[in-house]
Amino acid sequence: MGTQTESKLTLSNRFDNITESATLVMAVKARELQAKGINVIKLNLGEPDFPTPQYIQDAAKAAIDEGKYFSYPPVPGYPELREAIAEKFQKENGLDFKAENIVVSAGAKHSVANVMLSILNPGDEVIVFSPYWVSYTDQIHLAGGTPIILSGSIENDFKVTAEELRAAITPNTKAVLFSSPCNPTGTVFTKEELKEIADEVAKHDDIYIVSDEIYEYINFGGEHVSIAQFENVKDRTVVVNGFSKGFAMTGWRIGYIGAPLHLAKACTKIQGQVTSGINTITQRACIAALKGDRGNVIEEMKSAYLRRRGLLKGLLDEIEGVKTNLPQGAFYIFPDFSAYFGKSFNGEVIKDSNDLAMFFLNEAHVSTVAGAAFGSPNCIRISYAAADEELVEAVKKIKEALSKLV
Repeated sequence: MGTQTESKLTLSNRFDNITESATLVMAVKARELQAKGINVIKLNLGEPDFPTPQYIQDAAKAAIDEGKYFSYPPVPGYPELREAIAEKFQKENGLDFKAENIVVSAGAKHSVANVMLSILNPGDEVIVFSPYWVSYTDQIHLAGGTPIILSGSIENDFKVTAEELRAAITPNTKAVLFSSPCNPTGTVFTKEELKEIADEVAKHDDIYIVSDEIYEYINFGGEHVSIAQFENVKDRTVVVNGFSKGFAMTGWRIGYIGAPLHLAKACTKIQGQVTSGINTITQRACIAALKGDRGNVIEEMKSAYLRRRGLLKGLLDEIEGVKTNLPQGAFYIFPDFSAYFGKSFNGEVIKDSNDLAMFFLNEAHVSTVAGAAFGSPNCIRISYAAADEELVEAVKKIKEALSKLV
């Protein structure tokens, strides 16, 4: 057998600049344990445990039966869907986006990636409020930019202040990126806080705001507020949203942006060379989602999340050394477990949240996500998009596992 020569096939440098999605990695590891017959309580993925509302399912079935939607759709989305989204922005958020300002993509993740690829050049900086959604920094790197991380503390509900933002802005700053309600913390910025942030950005005429509002409908503090409503930044703000969380449509893979016209056109141009238009049947379902009779489905889901939030926080507060705050939106809680770092199990030291998340998976058979992936290495993200009894059992197992650490 001949000696194998070293391959000269190489990958791009950008491959080395990004990491695997931590949420998806944990999902794979949980499935591997399940394949061995181990029951894993999955609190890692940000996925509603409710079915897609029936009226949306019916619209998708009708679109298939009509047989009119099997051709390639327009790259930025069907005109009817873009008009429905523009109408939603106007009625629900007071935002004056037109259909031409809307680009429909394969989920909010795709939407953010389109924006970063459209605005960033090498050397450009994006200020990211931390804790942040896992893909933000990697998408910035992928687009050639540099993420500048501003970290909020659990004592301040993980909020970054306008003063901190002011100090971080440099001549290289191209955008400010954050989510509210936030993944992973559930943090919701108030109207006053958003106004202060808007005022800081408005002092610079070359900085975009990218506001991820995918958890808009899961807000426990009252009416959702978008930073795009403020006159001094509305012409430079991109609002990212979608259907996965509020309408329980994660697997349908559809999101959208409302953006300044020049940026919407740029995102459309990039998308046209990467994915083209989004699944036609999903688009028809989303038209129905916005224009059909929702009944109380969104309120019922939010009510369940609110109940689960109280249940989960109460259980976690009973564990010695664990610090929690009270999230005001989304369906996550983000406790600080750093009191357990440095302890060990069977000779293996728990050095950080990555080790602790794997310990929970292997010893307690509960899948979570390490806070390090979200820019907060002391914390663990726990999703409460799960049944009450699963939450009770999960915390019981976590508590038992922590008691084994010495």
